[in-house]
Amino acid sequence: MCIDRIPFLKQLCPYCEKAALDGVTHSKCLKKLRLNGVFSVWAYEGVVRTAILKLKYKFAKEIAKELSEYMAIYLVNQPIFPKNSILTPIPLYFLKENFRGFNQSELIGELLADQMGWNFNSDILIRKRLRRPQTELKGKERRENVRGVFAFNSKHKLTNQPINKSFVLFDDVYTTGSTLKEAAKVLKRRGAGEVWGLTIAR
Repeated sequence: MCIDRIPFLKQLCPYCEKAALDGVTHSKCLKKLRLNGVFSVWAYEGVVRTAILKLKYKFAKEIAKELSEYMAIYLVNQPIFPKNSILTPIPLYFLKENFRGFNQSELIGELLADQMGWNFNSDILIRKRLRRPQTELKGKERRENVRGVFAFNSKHKLTNQPINKSFVLFDDVYTTGSTLKEAAKVLKRRGAGEVWGLTIAR
C-alpha cells in the first residue's frame, strides 16, 4: 500500500460537525454528547477504503499491522488522547465474529495500543444483538439501529475504579458516529471519565 503518501484528515466536532482542533467536542456541544472527541486519521476513500474492505471481507489480516503502524506514526504526535488511556474496540456480535474469524477493530486496536503504550481491553463492552449493517442505513435509521445494542460486561467493576479512567473507543470507519456515541453512553453511565473515539477513516 502507498498509504504513507495519503494526506491526513481535518478534524470535526462529532456533534455539530464543524471544524474542531484535534476533533475535540466543542464545549457547548459536550453538554449534548457523551464523547469528548473523535479523531479519524484518513478519509474513507481510495487506498484506505480498499485496505479496510480487504481486511473485513477478504480476510486479509496482514493489512492490520500496516494500518496500525502508519496510524501510530501520526498519532504519537497528537496530544488529544490522555495518557494511560484504555483502548476498547467496538465489539462485533459473536455470530458475525465467529463467521469472519476475527474482529477487525480488535485486531488493529490491539496492535495500535501496544505501539502507543496504551492499555487494551477488548471485552469491557459486549454487543447484545445482531442488527442490520450500518452501511445499509442512513441518518436516523443508523441511530435507531444501534440504540441499546451495547452492554457493559458485568465482570468489570468500572464504578470502583478511579473516575479519571479514560477510554478510547476504536472502530474502523466513522460515518454518522452513531455506533461510537452509543458505546460511549454505556461507558459514561458506568462511571467512565473521558471517552474518546478513534477511527481509521471518516
